[in-house]
Amino acid sequence: MSSALINNAWLVCVFPLIGALVTALAGRQLKQHAHWPVVVGIGVGFLYAFTLLLRTPEGKDLVAFSWLSVGDSLKVPIELRVDGLSTMMLSMVTFVATLVAIFASGYMAGDPGYTRFFTLFGLFVFSMTGLVLSGNFLLTYAFWEGVGVCSYLLIGFWHEKPAAAAAAKKAFLVNRIGDVGFALAIFWMWKVSAGHSLSYLSILSHEGLAALSEFDRTGISLLLFWAAAAKSAQFPLYVWLPDAMEGPTPVSALIHAATMVTAGVYLIARSSALIVGSPTAQLVICVTGCVTALLAALIALTQTDLKRVMAYSTVSQLGFMFMGLGAGVGTVAQLAVVAALFHLFTHAFFKALLFLASGSVMHAMGGVIDMRRFGGLWRRLPITCATFALGGLALAGIPPMAGFWSKDEILTALNKASSVANQQGGPGWGVVYGIIYWVAILTAFMTAFYTGRAFFMTFFGPEKLPSPNDPEAEPVDASHDNGHGHDDHGHAGHEVGHESPAIMTYPLIVLAFCAVFVGMIFGPWTGWFEGQIETMIGFHTLNPSEHHGGHEWDWLSIGVGTLAGLLGLGLSYLFYGQPSPIPGRLAKAIAPLYRLSLDKFRVDEFYGLLIVKPTTLLSKIAAFFDTNIIDNLVRLVALMPRLFGRDLLAPYQNGLIQYYAAVTAFGVAGFLTILLLF
Repeated sequence: MSSALINNAWLVCVFPLIGALVTALAGRQLKQHAHWPVVVGIGVGFLYAFTLLLRTPEGKDLVAFSWLSVGDSLKVPIELRVDGLSTMMLSMVTFVATLVAIFASGYMAGDPGYTRFFTLFGLFVFSMTGLVLSGNFLLTYAFWEGVGVCSYLLIGFWHEKPAAAAAAKKAFLVNRIGDVGFALAIFWMWKVSAGHSLSYLSILSHEGLAALSEFDRTGISLLLFWAAAAKSAQFPLYVWLPDAMEGPTPVSALIHAATMVTAGVYLIARSSALIVGSPTAQLVICVTGCVTALLAALIALTQTDLKRVMAYSTVSQLGFMFMGLGAGVGTVAQLAVVAALFHLFTHAFFKALLFLASGSVMHAMGGVIDMRRFGGLWRRLPITCATFALGGLALAGIPPMAGFWSKDEILTALNKASSVANQQGGPGWGVVYGIIYWVAILTAFMTAFYTGRAFFMTFFGPEKLPSPNDPEAEPVDASHDNGHGHDDHGHAGHEVGHESPAIMTYPLIVLAFCAVFVGMIFGPWTGWFEGQIETMIGFHTLNPSEHHGGHEWDWLSIGVGTLAGLLGLGLSYLFYGQPSPIPGRLAKAIAPLYRLSLDKFRVDEFYGLLIVKPTTLLSKIAAFFDTNIIDNLVRLVALMPRLFGRDLLAPYQNGLIQYYAAVTAFGVAGFLTILLLF
């Protein structure tokens, strides 16, 4: 592979940055064309990344210059890592981001913050691509924070809306909790690594891993997972992601598909050579992913907000990815890492499609997104309906869609882990992995059901459109003028019920094509994806997988997983394909459980009672102490010079010579008295 091509891999993240800067500086002149620098910048970045992908780099570290240097104990270079994992991730991120940016140019048209939106969009992609290219943990942490800041600004893009501002703050604060874990992991690695190096190559090499004790591996792995659990929305730190729907729909698509939430999975996968050495950490990761996937799927079953259904679906699918990463025990290690990353890869395409299709529905419904207020839209929105259907089939894991290949790889890894976990972890561990396997099957069934429910409620049944007086609908006389009346996009005054313009439907068609074929192109049949991942640092230190290159098929997992998906879709059609009394009767029959799911198991209320209110009370106490005690002590200290200088001593400085002579005489007399007495 051309060394010049590799050495200039940093251009992949610089192109979006240049686009963002051009938009920021020339946005007023560009006006409605302010998106073009960002679209072109990200698109050129994709072409460069895809060229790197086609050349299949064997792995190379690039050092640009020294970033931090503190004596001999801390030296951190600007170090990039170019290998199959990074080029695959770069290609996926920039490709999806390009399509989302094109969609957003139509979706956000007319918004007063159009220039600001695309500036932040370009910075977001720059931060994510920089994170993927980083060659050491500290540089990764820097871009990790950049991704967090950009997500905060984009989720709260319409900051004049209280709900959007609150969602942005929630996302920011929850992710700060996770960032503490990442920082502690970096400190720990700096302490125990040879030469205090934080480079991936140094820590994840065979020699670097051999220098770590099992305690070090477990501790660092759990801290890294702590960070990943916040960024990738795992229980109990998942609560920020559903609320992030308050941002514009293209932001939701970008966060859920290619950037923010993928960062945590990427970090754990990149560190897999370290983590597989700790069976305890792997089990924690797998159990947490299982709980997250199941909980989010249960919540998604009853939600009526179309975007929120997709949001909880993302949380659940991220749980699947962590189940895969946690299943890498014994000879399943390589299979598990490939399966989890492959699901991350395929999920990006069909989840971006589903979010953008949901945005297309919202655009057509004048800002209304509650599925109870519309229905039977397939005639009015034929392209949106068809592409949503393909994305839904991929999410449900129906063959030969992309989600089928990656989901069944994870099920295969879990099934095999249940057979070998006893030797790796201890007695009973195989039973735990077996339970997780069947919970994953159940979750796959629920995934297909709530996906079908969303599709049939939106596009099937009698045609129903929201009223212009609908409380969710956009005020058509305000949003275009001042930006304070919009609900989720910049359009105002358009007629409800029309298909989206071509600038929005073309990205849907391209993503639908990917949702159908990307699994076959990159999956087990070709081994292309696995061939890329094999060049990742530390991959060959993992125990070799029994399942390699698609030569061995777990027909039990394939059959049961596909059957679960088909049953879920069939049941959803029975309930929602046409008006039916069954859902209402079932909701009444299990009213307490239905209400729990609808209320999202009151997790937010529980956090509010257990964490938010005590923290708020503590902050009020601290504020009172700071204002009434600390501030008064500071004022007292400031008062002392005036008290002694002006009020006590100043009267003696009166300019009368006789007075000074008298004071001097009394002073000498007092001094002599002390000498005589002592």
